[in-house]
Order: sequence, then C-alpha cells, then structure tokens
Amino acid sequence: MLLAETGKPLIQHTHESASTSQKMTRLIVATDDPEIRDTVTGFDGEVEMTDAGHRSGTDRVAEVASRHPEFEIVVNVQGDEPLIPAAAIDLAISILEENPDAMMATLATPIRTQELLDDPACVKVVLDSRGRALYFSRSPIPYPRNFEPDQWNTETPPFLQHIGLYAYRREFLLKIPQLPSCDSEKIESLEQLRVLHGGYPIIVGVVDQAIPGIDTLEDYQQFVSFMKSD
Repeated sequence: MLLAETGKPLIQHTHESASTSQKMTRLIVATDDPEIRDTVTGFDGEVEMTDAGHRSGTDRVAEVASRHPEFEIVVNVQGDEPLIPAAAIDLAISILEENPDAMMATLATPIRTQELLDDPACVKVVLDSRGRALYFSRSPIPYPRNFEPDQWNTETPPFLQHIGLYAYRREFLLKIPQLPSCDSEKIESLEQLRVLHGGYPIIVGVVDQAIPGIDTLEDYQQFVSFMKSD
C-alpha cells in the first residue's frame, strides 16, 4: 500500500480512481495500520482505524459500516486495485439499486487465455440464468472437458474471472462476520463462499475489461511501467 515508485503511494492511486465514481457519496479508507492512516491523511483522504484482529477485509469494512447507519449501500474496494474504473463501482451499486431484494453484488470479466484459466490466483465464477453466482473457485470452472479453441472468442465466453469488488446492503454486510465458516471457504481461501454456503445469493455484473490488481512485487512493477508509459 505504501510503495511509491510512481511518485504516489499505491493507496493514493486507488483512492483517486475510486473517487471518480458518480454514484459514490463518501470514500473512507479502513485500516489498522498507523502508517497507512498517516499516508491517507497526508493526501487529504478520509480514514478510519479498525481492530487489528479482523480475519478478512470484509470484516474490517463491516466495522466501519457499523458506525454509519446513514448509508444503505456500502462498496468494498480493495486498496490494491489502483486501476479500478469508476464505472465498475457504479455498476455494482446499480445492481443493488435495480434489484431491491438483492443483498450483495460483485463483478466478473471474460477469460480469454488458457494461462489465465489455469492460474489459481485468477478466481473463476460460474453464473446461473439470472446472473447469480453458483460457485467461485481457483480451479477452472466449468471444467473444459471438450474445449474448442474458438470458444475463447465467442460473444458469451464460457469462462469468467471474478473481480474482487463487492457492494452490500449495509444490514447484510453487518451479518457477514457472524456467518459460520465452511469447508469450501477454507479449502479455496475465498471468503465469498461463506455467503453462498449460508444460502445468500450474490448477483454478478459482467464487464468487458479485466481490472488488474496488485498481488505481487512483479504486479507492482508492471503497474509502475504502465503509469510511466501513460
């Protein structure tokens, strides 16, 4: 979050991208780290400190949301998503606005290469006919038993990569930390499976372009190169 080879810390890039959302009314950085707090206040961002013992980012966001009953919808944008487009945030919010019975929404984008399909760092999702998630996995799903190469370029590709951005009804977000963990969540190390296991639907919006996050030092160096060439 504090790497600054571009001239700005990574968390500031993410903050600036998210702040261009048309539907967002307030942007708060949730952290338990004093250095991140000081960095965010240094570029005039709003920050709230949270408990250091949270088991996930969702739990951290839920703590902050518990202090703000004035908001109905809360969006969790991970701090390592500096290239998150405002349109993606707005789409996640729109899904909940247009589906009053929905409690949670997220995003996905088509997978176009075998390398990405096989990469466990790329989380895959399968949807039902209503755009609701059936399952998330680090394994290729659906499994391509009789795959044809031209399927990569179909208008509706069979493989979708999950994008780690979530929108919640505030009251549902506050329930998530109390949901019991399940075997699939522990095995896959994917906290959204806790929600599906509890019987709650997750609506998935599909966007055309991938949104690269920063998970490794190599990812960060690619981001630095991209910013310097822009």
